[in-house]
Amino acid sequence: MHFNWSALKNAIIDGVRQLASRPIYILTMIGVPLFCSFFFLDFMKEGLPVKTPAAIVDLDNTPVSRNVTRNLGSSELVDLKYHPTSYADAMELLKSAKIYGFFMIPRDFEADAKAGRETTITYYCNMAYFIPGTLSFKTFKQTAVTTSGSIVMTTLVGVGLDEELVGNLLQPVVTQEHNIGNPWLNYSIYLSNSFLPCLLQLIIFQVTAFSILQEIKRGTSVRWIKDAGGSITIACAGKLLPQFIIFSVTGLAMQGMMFGLWDFPLNSNPINMIVAMLLLVASSQAFALLISCTIPNLRFALSILSLLGILSFSIGGFSFPVEDMYPAVGIFSYLIPIRYYFLIYVNVALNGYEIYYCRWDYIVMILFLLAPMGMLWKLKRYSLNPVYIP
Repeated sequence: MHFNWSALKNAIIDGVRQLASRPIYILTMIGVPLFCSFFFLDFMKEGLPVKTPAAIVDLDNTPVSRNVTRNLGSSELVDLKYHPTSYADAMELLKSAKIYGFFMIPRDFEADAKAGRETTITYYCNMAYFIPGTLSFKTFKQTAVTTSGSIVMTTLVGVGLDEELVGNLLQPVVTQEHNIGNPWLNYSIYLSNSFLPCLLQLIIFQVTAFSILQEIKRGTSVRWIKDAGGSITIACAGKLLPQFIIFSVTGLAMQGMMFGLWDFPLNSNPINMIVAMLLLVASSQAFALLISCTIPNLRFALSILSLLGILSFSIGGFSFPVEDMYPAVGIFSYLIPIRYYFLIYVNVALNGYEIYYCRWDYIVMILFLLAPMGMLWKLKRYSLNPVYIP
C-alpha cells in the first residue's frame, strides 16, 4: 500500500489557495502577532514600570518629616508629583487617577516620636490598577519601616546607647539577594515571553478551526475530502501544513525579536527554544483540530477555543503558580500546549538546564499531535454530509 502523494499535493494546493483567497488570513497569521510583539516589547523596554505618580501629605512639616519626604522621593518606583495639604485633596487626586497612592505624615509626628509616644504613618494605594498600586505599596511600606527604624535608632542613641549596638539590635540579620534567571528584575523578560506566545496560540486556535470548519459551513467540504483522495488525514494535513510553515516563521520571528533585538537571556542552545516554538505551533494546531473534530460546528468551536485561549493567560501558570490554584482549576493548565512551552522557556532559556531535564515537556507537546487522530472519523462524517447549524 503506497502513500497517495498526488492527493497530498492537491490538498496542499487547496490549503494555499484558501490562504491566498482572503488577505485576512495573512494579516492575522503574520501582521497581528508581529505588531503585538513589537508594540509590547517596545512598550516594556524599560522593564519594570518606574516613577509611578504619587503624592505625600505632610501635616507635620518638620525636619524629620521633610527627611521622610526626601527619602520617599529618592525611590525610583514612585514620583512625588503632588504635595496636597489635606487628606481630602489627596483622596480627590487618587479618585481622579492622577496618582496611584499617597503617603500621609500626621501632625506632631516629630514631637510624638521623640517623646516616645505612639504615632501613625498611613498610606493609601489604588489597587484597582494592580501594577502601579503594588509598586506604590512596596515603596510606601519600605519607607515607613525605614522611618520607624531611624526614629528608634535616634532615640536609643540619644539616651546613651552605642550606635553600632543599636544598629545590630534593629537589624540582627543582614540579607543578600541573588535573583536567579532574571537578575535585572526586568518585568518584560517575564511578561513578554509568556504573553506573546500565548497570544500566538490563541491566533492558531482561531485560524485552524475557522479554515477547517468553514468548509462545512460553505458546503465545500465534500470537494475538499474528494480532492484529498477521500482521506480526512491527508485533507487536514494539506490544509494545516501551509499554516504550520507561516506560523512557524512568525513564531521564530517573535523569538528573534525577544532574544536577538531585545537581548533577553537565553542560557542554552538556541535550537532548544526553536524546537519548542515549532512544537508549540504544531501542538496548538492539533489541539484546535481536536476541538473541531469533537464539535464540528464553526460557531461553537470558535467560541470554545476563544474561551480556552483567553483562559490560557490565567491558567497557564504565568502569573499565578499552578500548585496554589484550586485543583479543579489547576488541572486545566496541563491540558493546553502553552503551559509546556512556558516550562521549557523557564527551565531552558532562563535557568540553562540541559534539554534532558525538560524532556517530558517536549514529549507531552509531541503527544498533542496524536490527540485528534481518534476523532478524525467524526470530522470526515460531517464533512461528507455537511449540515451547518448556525
